[in-house]
Amino acid sequence: MEFCPHCGTRLVLKRNKETEETFLMCPKCTHEKSLSKPTVIPKTLGEKEQDQIVVIGKKEQKLRTLPTVTIVCPKCGNNLAYVWQVQTRRADEGATQFFRCTKCEYTFREYS
Repeated sequence: MEFCPHCGTRLVLKRNKETEETFLMCPKCTHEKSLSKPTVIPKTLGEKEQDQIVVIGKKEQKLRTLPTVTIVCPKCGNNLAYVWQVQTRRADEGATQFFRCTKCEYTFREYS
């Protein structure tokens, strides 16, 4: 990290598009400093929609890899349900436990 000798602002890495030469430039007073060796400019990649985390999506609902627990379904009376936990409130409070009936797929919750 280098700073401008004139105004003290941090110098930013820039590239000349025609010559592909990289240099440091002050965004405030446009002072330029050439670099002695080529430098790689890092690129930031935008977040893709597929990188976002979905707790239990439509596709995941069909997967039956969740653990099961014995609990009575309030809708159909079945006694087996898939179970998972999600922190829906503040961090100092208990997690919410979700259940999905293995028979009718009704989803219900229990606050801890």
